[in-house]
Amino acid sequence: MIQGYGEGGFRISGRTYKGSVLVFPDNTLPWPVEDSASITLETLSSVTQASEAVRVLLVGCGVRGAALNTEIRAALRAAGVGIETMDTGAACRTFNVLMLEGRAVAAALIAVD
Repeated sequence: MIQGYGEGGFRISGRTYKGSVLVFPDNTLPWPVEDSASITLETLSSVTQASEAVRVLLVGCGVRGAALNTEIRAALRAAGVGIETMDTGAACRTFNVLMLEGRAVAAALIAVD
C-alpha cells in the first residue's frame, strides 16, 4: 500500500523510496522518469514483463495529469494493459483502492515535492 508521497519520494509498505517508482502488488522498483515527457515504452517495459499480469496501469504524472502519446497507449493495450493517467496523488489513492479490490494493478509514479 502507498502510505504517503511528497518531498521527492514515497512511503510504500513501510519503506521510503526517493525519486519516481514503479509499484506492483508484490514489489516496488526505482523508475528513472522525472516528468511525463520522459515516459517511453522502454521506461514502462517492467510493466509488460511483470511476472504477474498487470491489467491496469495508473500513471501519476506529477502535480498535474498529462496524456501519454498514442504509441505508448496502443502498445500497452496490445499487451492487455489498460492505462489511466492522472496526477501523482490521485494515482496513489486509486492504486490503494484497486489493490483492496484485488485488481491486477500497477502504478508508475513521478515523484513530487
